[in-house]
Amino acid sequence: MERGNLTVIREFVLLGLSSSAKQQHFLSILFLCMYLVTVSGNMLIILGIVSDSYLHSPMYFFLSKLAFVDICFISTTVPRMVVNTFTGTHTISFAGCLTQLYFFISFVNMDSLLLCVMAYDRYVAICNPLHYTTLMNPRFCVQLVSGLWVVTFLHALLHTALMARLSFCDSNIIHHFFCDLNVLLQLSCSDVSCNVIVIFTVGSLVALTPLICILISYAFIFFTIMKITSTQGKQKAFSTCGCHLSVVVLFYGTASAVYFSPSSSHTPRKDTLSAIMYTIVTPMLNPFIYSLRNKDMKKALQKAFCKGVVFH
Repeated sequence: MERGNLTVIREFVLLGLSSSAKQQHFLSILFLCMYLVTVSGNMLIILGIVSDSYLHSPMYFFLSKLAFVDICFISTTVPRMVVNTFTGTHTISFAGCLTQLYFFISFVNMDSLLLCVMAYDRYVAICNPLHYTTLMNPRFCVQLVSGLWVVTFLHALLHTALMARLSFCDSNIIHHFFCDLNVLLQLSCSDVSCNVIVIFTVGSLVALTPLICILISYAFIFFTIMKITSTQGKQKAFSTCGCHLSVVVLFYGTASAVYFSPSSSHTPRKDTLSAIMYTIVTPMLNPFIYSLRNKDMKKALQKAFCKGVVFH
C-alpha cells in the first residue's frame, strides 16, 4: 500500500533483546523461566485464596486480582518473544501490534491501580480498624475492581485508537521485544504531537494518581505505626510496608523512566532494560513479597495441597 512515493508499513520486525543470536536464545530461556515462576507463583496465590475461607477478606480479594493481572501482564510480552526467538519469525502485523499494545496498556494500568487499592486497604485496616468492615465491604470491593477495569480498558482504547490513525512509512524495525508506545511513536512518519499530549496528560493522570494515593496512604500508615508501643509490632509493620514500597518504587520508577522522560533521553537499550524491570521482574517478585512470605498464605497453600493429596 503506497501513499505518494512512500510505502506504508503494515508489518513490523521485533528485534528482541539482543542483536546476537546466542545472547537472544540465552535471554529468551532466562525470561521463559522467569515467566514460568511468575505464572506458578501467582497461580498459587489464587489457589490459596480461593481454597481457604479464612482468606476471603478484602485484602486477599485484591491480592488475588493482582495475581491474575500479573499473569496476564507478563503473558502479553514474554510468550511471543520466546516463540519469535525459537522459530526465527520476528514479524508482527500492524493489527497484532496494536492488539498487544492495547492489552499491555490495560494490564500495566490495572497493576498500578490495584497497588493503589491495596495501599488504601492497608491504610483503612491500620488507621481506621473500627470502620474497616463497613468501608471495605464485599460489594464495594467488587464495584471498585469492576470500575478500575472499565477505566483501564477505556484508557488503553484511547491510546490504541490514536496509534491506529498514524502512518508508518520509513522503517518497520522495532528495537524492542514487544510493541510499546514510545518505540512505535518513534517509528511513525505522522504528526505524533496529539499522542504525546495524551501520554503526558491522561497518561500522567492515570499513572501518577495511584502513586500519589499510595504515598499518602503509607504516610498515614507510618505515623500510625510510630504510635505503636510494641517494638516487635513496629518492626513487623515496617517490614511489610518496606516490601510493598520497594515494589512500588521499582514499578513506577522504571515505568516513568520510559513514558515520562524527554524523548531525547530515550535509547533502545535503556528502554528495554526499564521495560524488563516493570514487565517481567516486578510481576515475578510480587508473589514473594505480597504473599509467599505471609504465614496465612503458607497455611492456606499447605491445606490446599493436603486436601489434594488426600483426595487423590
